[in-house]
Amino acid sequence: MTQTKVTNIKSLINPDGVADSQRNRGTPFHASWVDEIRINRSAVERRVSTLNARRTVKKEWQAAWLLKAISCIDLTTLSGDDTEGRVRRLCAKARAPVRSDLLRALGADQLGLTTGAVCVYHAMVPTAVNALQGSSIPVAAVSTGFPAGLSPFETRLAEIKASVEAGAAEIDIVISRRHVLTGNWHALYDEVRAFRAACGSAHLKTILATGELGSITKVGKASLVCMMAGADFIKTSTGMESVNATLPVSLVMMRMIRNYYERTGQKVGFKPAGGINTAKIALHYLMMVKEELGDDWLGPHLFRFGASRLLGDIERQLEHFVTGRYSAANRHPMG
Repeated sequence: MTQTKVTNIKSLINPDGVADSQRNRGTPFHASWVDEIRINRSAVERRVSTLNARRTVKKEWQAAWLLKAISCIDLTTLSGDDTEGRVRRLCAKARAPVRSDLLRALGADQLGLTTGAVCVYHAMVPTAVNALQGSSIPVAAVSTGFPAGLSPFETRLAEIKASVEAGAAEIDIVISRRHVLTGNWHALYDEVRAFRAACGSAHLKTILATGELGSITKVGKASLVCMMAGADFIKTSTGMESVNATLPVSLVMMRMIRNYYERTGQKVGFKPAGGINTAKIALHYLMMVKEELGDDWLGPHLFRFGASRLLGDIERQLEHFVTGRYSAANRHPMG
């Protein structure tokens, strides 16, 4: 690969000036901010349709964007049959997400590429923390009665604190959907504010379960309320609803992030999750983030994919770029 191509890849994986560790401090509850939100679903769908209509990036630029996508993946296992061995294998994959021969061929073997995080249930947090020791990869724990969020409130708070004490650096909580469905926005604010306090130094990601909120306008209002309450990320879905991340709801959430930033000067991250399993879809999300939020959001500090199968397809696309042939999925095992 030529030096120009290598430079393109490096500039996309490590863009200048995007590091920003400042957390979202939140704001007092502003009912007027919520009441002002009006969303035109037809306009949202027209905007999203432009992503599918245009030709995607190709050749070395596509390879560079796909490496960027890998750095933003929360590599996830949330199955009832999870074992310590499976989690250790997943963590090994997070440390070395792409085969070394492919990275060498891409000129990217010195980038120190890893996934953005590893996401597990609370019971697997100690295993993941131990397996990732010595790396900079954080462990994210799903919490607060995931995925339904219907555990007693004190139990949910205790679950957050237990995961943080076990070493989780990020907590993915589920909100009480009933607060959104009934329009009880102050109750949602108070709930997320309490979850943020329980997280302490750990970053808080609020899962909206957008497929269960009833309307795209409620998605926008719930997004803004969670940010006012101090969420460091807003996340589309648990991955276990009948409808998970979609481009229209993601656009609405990104616009709410932009709205909040313009009002407060505070940057909040975005995490689409559920159903994002191909490189093509990942590229659509990255392009929309760039166009709607800007380059500052193109990194794992402000953008993540919640995914378990996406990495395998990205590896296949990278091998095709290097060799001109598509490989079998078993050439890119998860661990």
